[in-house]
Amino acid sequence: MVGPTVASALQPNRLGRLMADRSDGPIGRLPEHVIVEIFIRLPVYEWVQLACVNKHWASIFQGEYMWQTAIARNWPSAGLRKRWPGPIPRGSARRRFQALYVSENLVQSGGEIDELVGHTYLYLKEQLEHPTMPPSSILHGTIIDQFIACGNTGEKAHDLASKIWLAVIDSLEENQQTFVLLKRIAQEGEFFLPFPYSRSYKVLWRVFDKLFTDFRDCFSGAEYHDALSTAKSRFQPVPSTWLGH
Repeated sequence: MVGPTVASALQPNRLGRLMADRSDGPIGRLPEHVIVEIFIRLPVYEWVQLACVNKHWASIFQGEYMWQTAIARNWPSAGLRKRWPGPIPRGSARRRFQALYVSENLVQSGGEIDELVGHTYLYLKEQLEHPTMPPSSILHGTIIDQFIACGNTGEKAHDLASKIWLAVIDSLEENQQTFVLLKRIAQEGEFFLPFPYSRSYKVLWRVFDKLFTDFRDCFSGAEYHDALSTAKSRFQPVPSTWLGH
């Protein structure tokens, strides 16, 4: 139980006072489990600032207890979820918190909070940002295998994979690295794989749409016409917003 004096520090607008306290101040003298109870009641976006206040607070965020407590408070049923088979692991408590947060806030999955969806999102985003990214068809196949290994039908696996791809693509920063990545995905040859391993129409559309709207100025003239020719071979008709360079 957190007492009234400590509870008053839980208000988000008291963050400045919390950060002003040093490890030898009143907050620093509290037991660690009470400090954790304070932290997990503050907005997630402020945790990075809290971890920079002093070494003690940084160590709290580096440990497992903080993240396990945050999971128990925000998603009580997550502790009942058993480890799943497949190539995408569950990982540490911090990784699990990130996955649950993603599933609840970033991937549209029909109102359900599925930890595996969040882990798959994190896996795909990390792979796409890696310098030696494998072909997107291999990443897509890995995701499909993961969901099928956990008991999903091929249709459900394909639907979940498509939603995750769309969420990851939409989360990418608008920079040269993303332009190169999207251009590579757009240029990858079509593999005639059976459903559900075939690539999603919606995902390919989003890739081209971002290239021709958000990154149009990054193309050279020849690159633009090559990309547009590839788009026309896959989508008919192409939207007018894709035209013109």
